[in-house]
Amino acid sequence: MFQHNRKQGWHLLVIGLTMLVLLVPLLATFLYSISTSWGATILPDGLSLQWYIQLWSEQRFLLAFGRSLFLCVVSIIVSFLVIVPLAFVMEYRYPQWQKVMDMVILLPFAMPAIVASVGMLQIYSGSPLMGTPWILVGCYFTVVLPFMYRSLVNNLRALGLRDLMDASSLLGASGFQAFMRVVLPNIRKGMASAWFIAFSLLFGEFVFANMLVGTRFETLQIYLFNMRQTSGHFSSAIVISYFLFILLFTLLANRFNKT
Repeated sequence: MFQHNRKQGWHLLVIGLTMLVLLVPLLATFLYSISTSWGATILPDGLSLQWYIQLWSEQRFLLAFGRSLFLCVVSIIVSFLVIVPLAFVMEYRYPQWQKVMDMVILLPFAMPAIVASVGMLQIYSGSPLMGTPWILVGCYFTVVLPFMYRSLVNNLRALGLRDLMDASSLLGASGFQAFMRVVLPNIRKGMASAWFIAFSLLFGEFVFANMLVGTRFETLQIYLFNMRQTSGHFSSAIVISYFLFILLFTLLANRFNKT
């Protein structure tokens, strides 16, 4: 009994220290974002929400926020239109090629984003796509491919796809009807999980957006980068706003998965 309590105490201590290390910088950033000024004293001279009011009333920030949302949603929709049928076909028709596909989807991890960006600049330097947000849709597809594909394939395997398709066929459904009316409704949780993972990854993406588009299509991360030389209080307000949005999105995702 004593040994069990001792082990539990060590576990709680490790968890507590880990949470402290993670939360202290965040709390310090939040405190700095609501301070009027903070010089040589331990605590700020005063507290105010002026930086948040200034931030959320600035049109440039709102446009950058909207552009990030637009890019994420469009990229995820395009990725779903490609990856969902791909995962279904590979799992149902060509399961023997899954090992090859597992290697293919790992290729984005082998190529750093900065290296891929330089390669894209060389390939598409004379293309009308260069400098437009549409080139980012293709880049973001490669970013989310491993996560979305693996999430969907795991869901399809847990579903018993072949038995489900055979049963649908015996009941007179075509392959397309079985896919649309039987398979898709049964993998909606996997699709939702893939959606939330992809959104969290893409909303904070900076390298591709900065290298391929830059200020011509200013996203939230590029806006934060461009505002780094301004007031530190203002930059802290941007960081905390971004964190709170992702936190809210995560809470909604968890609630959706539970229901």
